[in-house]
Amino acid sequence: MLNFIEVFDAMEVDPTSGDVVWTGVTGTRAALQRDGLTIDPKAAAYCPTEWLDERGYLDAERARRHPRPWSI
Repeated sequence: MLNFIEVFDAMEVDPTSGDVVWTGVTGTRAALQRDGLTIDPKAAAYCPTEWLDERGYLDAERARRHPRPWSI
């Protein structure tokens, strides 16, 4: 059985438009807070812990190599 962990998208405010935009980074609450990034609480998701790198961020390459526990 896989161990899942809650992850969030990191957001920032675009200085020209004032819109909140995704930074392209997804990680654990602890990793994002540690690195001073803003968390989008509405963008919470769960992923297997095996998909995270040593810093607590989602590693897309690991996710691609890891078998999915559900059908897509």
